[in-house]
Amino acid sequence: MSLQRVFSLQSHVVSGYVGNKSATFPLQVHGFDVDAVNSVQFSNHTGYKCFKGQVMNDSELDELVTGLRMNSINRYSHLLTGYIGARSFLLKVADVVRELKQVNPDLIYVCDPVMGDNGQMYVPEELLPVYCEHIIPLADIITPNQFEAELLTGEKITDEASALRAMDRLHAAGIGTVVLSSTDLGSQDTLVGLASTRDNGSTRRIRVNIPRLPASFTGTGDLFAACLLAWMHRTGGDLKTACQKTVSTLQDVLKRTLKHAQELAGPDREPGAAELELRLVQSLDDIRQPRSPVVVLDI
Repeated sequence: MSLQRVFSLQSHVVSGYVGNKSATFPLQVHGFDVDAVNSVQFSNHTGYKCFKGQVMNDSELDELVTGLRMNSINRYSHLLTGYIGARSFLLKVADVVRELKQVNPDLIYVCDPVMGDNGQMYVPEELLPVYCEHIIPLADIITPNQFEAELLTGEKITDEASALRAMDRLHAAGIGTVVLSSTDLGSQDTLVGLASTRDNGSTRRIRVNIPRLPASFTGTGDLFAACLLAWMHRTGGDLKTACQKTVSTLQDVLKRTLKHAQELAGPDREPGAAELELRLVQSLDDIRQPRSPVVVLDI
């Protein structure tokens, strides 16, 4: 049986589902052992009126990785990174990626370059050159949203052609699989996801039509990256099927979450952050085998 062990380095919340709390359970459902390192530990995600907690520094990360190394328990099939808020920590992450790839040259690094959305950065701007110069060259799969892809490539995405140019620039930087988890290139009712894989000079591209839901959810990007990792592994790298299964999972989870949130809020109130926490545990069967129909087209 192939190694199915993920080193997942991203945020953690005590209550709710973002970062490692959003990624770990789905990966475990798909049969992966998950070793989680929390770049931050907060009471709840930052969309609430307040939050409290701690931020891990680079020396603390180094200490944990040293312990794994000294016990020879640092061999992983996959490495997954998400939210990281400090330049020194992100530089240390690059060291960790290189070390784990040296231990297992077949390790697949899935990078969700969490920097911002809707035209606004929510990490320090000094992280961008670190991603470009140190992290991107190490990644095998990357899952930016539209804004993050624009930041990483300098390509303003206004249509499908410019999106494909941005993806080509990421391929040129050495990334085999590029997935734009969401773009605003669809309609009022539909988001568009785009994905591209390049191997030995051959490129395959797909478009995913994603129905919009009337709510704003937190933790969806973390869930997306984890499910994509799992389905790429399960399908042997079949990008089209992996994206279809991933988006279908997101649709199942979000529909259940929205229904529950509306029931909690009642007919006269918009659901708040607490009501809109992802219903992950309740979506166990859908994570195993998602059911929402999703249109995926070759382009």
